[in-house]
Amino acid sequence: MNGAYALEWLNLVVRWVHFVAGIMWIGASFYFVWLDNNLTRPAQDDGRGVLGELWAVHGGGFYHNQKYATGPIGEPLTQDLHWFKWEAYSTWLSGIALLALVYWVGASTFLIDPSVMKLTPPEAIAISIASLVVGWVVYDTLCKLLERRPYALGVAVFVFLALMAWGLSHVFKAQAAYLHVGAIIGTIMVANVAHVIIPGQKKMVAQIRAGQQPDPRPGMLGKTRSVHNTYFTLPVLFTMISGHYPMTYESRYSWLVLVALGLAGVLVRYFFILTHEKHGRRLVWALPIAALAIVAGAAFAVVPHSSASTSQVSFARVAPVFAQRCAVCHAAHPVEASFSAAPDGVLLDTPSNIQGNASRIEQEAVETRAMPLGNITNMTQSERDEIGAWIAQGAKI
Repeated sequence: MNGAYALEWLNLVVRWVHFVAGIMWIGASFYFVWLDNNLTRPAQDDGRGVLGELWAVHGGGFYHNQKYATGPIGEPLTQDLHWFKWEAYSTWLSGIALLALVYWVGASTFLIDPSVMKLTPPEAIAISIASLVVGWVVYDTLCKLLERRPYALGVAVFVFLALMAWGLSHVFKAQAAYLHVGAIIGTIMVANVAHVIIPGQKKMVAQIRAGQQPDPRPGMLGKTRSVHNTYFTLPVLFTMISGHYPMTYESRYSWLVLVALGLAGVLVRYFFILTHEKHGRRLVWALPIAALAIVAGAAFAVVPHSSASTSQVSFARVAPVFAQRCAVCHAAHPVEASFSAAPDGVLLDTPSNIQGNASRIEQEAVETRAMPLGNITNMTQSERDEIGAWIAQGAKI
């Protein structure tokens, strides 16, 4: 079996697993944040330590949720506890596998941009791994230092992630920098589960089963990290889909676009958390500021690059450019080893195929310069300008 073909199938399977696991994890996170915000105190205190409860109806049945801050009082804790952890672990493990399959195996194509920083594949992969480790260590340190100052902590984490976005944009290919910011946040989220939330819960369970009064602090710390995770979700989801939108990352200030859109995601999530409370507060300022953040992101996004040429550009003049810079990947049988088939099914190996994809070429090769991917075929700016002029003049063949 062709190696590139096998790798593509493996990429598909791992991406599918990552997508499904992510839905499970984010769904559980959103549900429990909503549940916490909708609990009400029982009408009568039965002495069992019920902090809050909720009746719900779904799928033809009725559900009665009860929350105990430190376990039930006066009765043993059930042995049949469900631990919400594998959704998080499987999302991260499949995400790291995907990072390895795409960005580490294909480092020279997907990770490295010599015009940003000249790196060898081993150097780029080492920086990639180190960024994940540094991200968690710095975040966890900030949480410990600013434990009693939640708003200061929020600002500090935001500034740190903005600095990481700026730094990575000066190291990696633009799209890879975006993805790595998302991977850093995802690593922080799963480390919160593995190193704070689950160990704290295990400690409380052990104390309850030993007949001791459980220390509530691990539960409070776990709750804090869980809230952080729910604010991280929308920025992470944006980085996951950003690869489809070169207009966001192919810019001199791409990191500012990411920061602005990430902030918009946090504000939107904040708005819905408060709205979903039992007696929800509607922060009228949250959504307008989120909209302004999106507008700011658009303002920092790439300004279209168009050719200033006024001379007539014939197809014969640009045909060799397409053959040398585009058709090596976008052909029925690509000669570029990284691809077993034309990316996204786009063929640029005949005049009619090129003409039919003219608007897409203009956007991705001329305006955003997202193509060729990683500029692996070394398309020059003058070649982009000539293609742009040919398209502007009607894309005649």
